[in-house]
Amino acid sequence: MNQIDEMSTSLCSTRNSASEGLYASKFHDSSATSPDNPSKGKSFIRFENVIFIRTKESSDKQNEMQSKTGLVEAIILEVKDRERIGGAFIKSDAICCTPKLSEDGSCKVGEVIIHKNQDNLDWPKRIQTFFEGNNQEAKMVTHNVEINKTGMYFLYFMFCDPDLKGTVIQGRTVWRNPEGYLPGKMVPLMTFYGIVSLAYLALGLMWFLRFVQFWKDIIQLHYHITVVIALGMCETALWYFEYANLNAMGSRPLGITLWAVTITAIKKTLSRLLLLVVSMGYGVVKPTLGGVTSRVLLLGMIYFVASEALELVEHLGNINDFSGKTKIYLVLPVAFLDAWFILWIFSSLSKTLEKLQMRRSMAKLELYRKFTNSLAAFVLVSIAWIGYELYFNANDPLSELWRIAWVIPAFWTLLAFSLLVVICVLWAPSSNPTRGFHSHQQYSQGQLFTTDIRLAYLRIYLNFKYKLSLLDPLRLS
Repeated sequence: MNQIDEMSTSLCSTRNSASEGLYASKFHDSSATSPDNPSKGKSFIRFENVIFIRTKESSDKQNEMQSKTGLVEAIILEVKDRERIGGAFIKSDAICCTPKLSEDGSCKVGEVIIHKNQDNLDWPKRIQTFFEGNNQEAKMVTHNVEINKTGMYFLYFMFCDPDLKGTVIQGRTVWRNPEGYLPGKMVPLMTFYGIVSLAYLALGLMWFLRFVQFWKDIIQLHYHITVVIALGMCETALWYFEYANLNAMGSRPLGITLWAVTITAIKKTLSRLLLLVVSMGYGVVKPTLGGVTSRVLLLGMIYFVASEALELVEHLGNINDFSGKTKIYLVLPVAFLDAWFILWIFSSLSKTLEKLQMRRSMAKLELYRKFTNSLAAFVLVSIAWIGYELYFNANDPLSELWRIAWVIPAFWTLLAFSLLVVICVLWAPSSNPTRGFHSHQQYSQGQLFTTDIRLAYLRIYLNFKYKLSLLDPLRLS
């Protein structure tokens, strides 16, 4: 369900009030639909309580007795028919019909020029609303435009009368696909999030079984991994229920959406922090982060705030609430912080590998080499996908490829899950001593060597003292 916010239009301009990919109706007659749910299987665009309000100056100019004193047109068209709007087919750049252009009968004066599709004379669709007399408001009659062909549809509100400059539109449009109100490009995402939430559940169960099996060898890092798995499961489940609710009700459930957005931001933050602390050797090379803990937490807090702001705008903002420039101001901080995370992660990995080589800890060195190679592969794949995403958006400005657009956000969710699986495999709880996890019960080789020397000296001293007491008991009294 798309809400049309208050907006002003300028002379002979078009305001793209809404656009969405719609699938064709499954039934083309009312007898095939269910009497309990007449909308089931139907795809349509409906106008509800749409009111046009012109300026007082414009209404005062009109004759009270005149029946039609202003025209606003709602134009619905499929994206491939966009060239049919305007006078291109009569070799003119005009959008509105003039007396000269109307001489051959191809258009009517004061209306938007539309070249009808010869295969379907009903399209592009034109819905006219007239102002009467000197009334300042004109209410659009409720219309239900059925969609019988799958495609990307655009809705424009247009006028040709100069006196209507400054007209405001209020109301809403309802867009429905055959299976519900979920936008066409988001329909596959609902299924995708349902499958991924089950995948997180399976990963969580396997991790839990491993956790219980080796509970004596659990370190702090394992708890952090557990939290990220739980957040991933909650995140994907919430997005699935959010989309399911939107599909059924036609509006976003604010509570579920806020929770989904917030948990997404928390999970993204903790995932990046997990990669960073693992790269620093936390839990394997050293038991604590030492003096960098405050800097790591500060970076995490800043990233959470920036990510939360971006997610809120993307998922809670209405269609025309934010301009492209405003969104860039929110995207850039997140991109900059992501780059910072990557640089810090690989810098920390380099130092950790160097320390392990100096200590000749071959088991830990092999573990970190596998992790470094995996992480480098994920970064290269991410860069390649960013390039593809830029290419995709540059070559599809009108969203003609809306049926495969869901792959773009789905890829990042799948990539994050795959990286988490790699971490779970490499850092799985185990009793294998070659993994060399750092815990409170374990000592380094240097500490064990020093302890052994001290115990040896103590045994020699006690043995010497015992023999001396046998020779001269009085010397010790």
